[in-house]
Amino acid sequence: MPGLPYERRRARDEIAQRLAAIVESSDDAILAKDLDGTVTSWNRGAERLFGYRATEIVGKSVMLLLPDDRQDDEAPILARLRRGERVRHYETVRRRKDGSLIDISLSVSPLREASGRVIGASTIARDITERKQAEERQRLLLREMDHRMKNLFALAGSLVGMSVRDAASPQELASIVQERLSALARAHALTMPKDSAAGSNDSVSLHVLLRTILAPYEGAGGGDDRLRINGDDVTLPGNAMTTIALILHELATNAAKYGALSSPSGTVTVECVAKKDTLALIWDERGGPRGDEPGEDGFGSLLGRLASGQLGGTIEREWRPEGLRVTLTVLRDRLR
Repeated sequence: MPGLPYERRRARDEIAQRLAAIVESSDDAILAKDLDGTVTSWNRGAERLFGYRATEIVGKSVMLLLPDDRQDDEAPILARLRRGERVRHYETVRRRKDGSLIDISLSVSPLREASGRVIGASTIARDITERKQAEERQRLLLREMDHRMKNLFALAGSLVGMSVRDAASPQELASIVQERLSALARAHALTMPKDSAAGSNDSVSLHVLLRTILAPYEGAGGGDDRLRINGDDVTLPGNAMTTIALILHELATNAAKYGALSSPSGTVTVECVAKKDTLALIWDERGGPRGDEPGEDGFGSLLGRLASGQLGGTIEREWRPEGLRVTLTVLRDRLR
């Protein structure tokens, strides 16, 4: 500026150079635009975040960064800037050069000339993809926890109802419930994956797994003819044991709440058929209450599809007049 002493001009220039260096080296995307939305500056952080080099985007509209469904977002921001307002921590989605979308947080401040008139805007954009993903994982975990807690309370109610039929006194009822809850805890432990440091190669026989899963639903004192395990026995490695245990646990839980195990006269038979290439588990319920066939999108159905897919097999459900029949078929080479 004419008339400024040399020392003041040099100090001003040094400050400007330092600010420019800070902007250029920032990990955040920092860009400037005029009031028409034309990009006037673009730092290296913006290059990394959006994929455009400064030479590719300076002089072009910032609308290049807006997805098709967010083309109306920019006009309100520019209107606020013209009034001298700031936009703080505005979370939105922008589009990279390669077309991929990214979650970002924007802070937009007006740029003024010496007279105070607003001539443009400075924008700081920060990638919040990891935070958004963490929030989504948390939401999924909370939904899963909610489902599991409701399932646990329903199952506990079913176990108490079953135990009342077997108990002759409050003391005997308490003992039976405690035994069944302990058996249920042992069955749940089998569904937990082993860590790589210890126990990752543990194995168990199929019949032992079945007895552990079904133990909470036996009559008082065990030896209940309502639960039968027949057929071939094979050894299951740790990874296959966890997956099959999840399926069986879900079947037993549903049977106790809605199926054969919710009725005093109901029975469950599990037939194990081992062939050269496949292993089949046939879950056969009889004598339970008659009800409507559940929808295909229930948690049990989803778990069955996912788990059987991991074992390279299939799971089929058949709703017969006498009760539910489920056939799980897995490949033997997945059990090694």
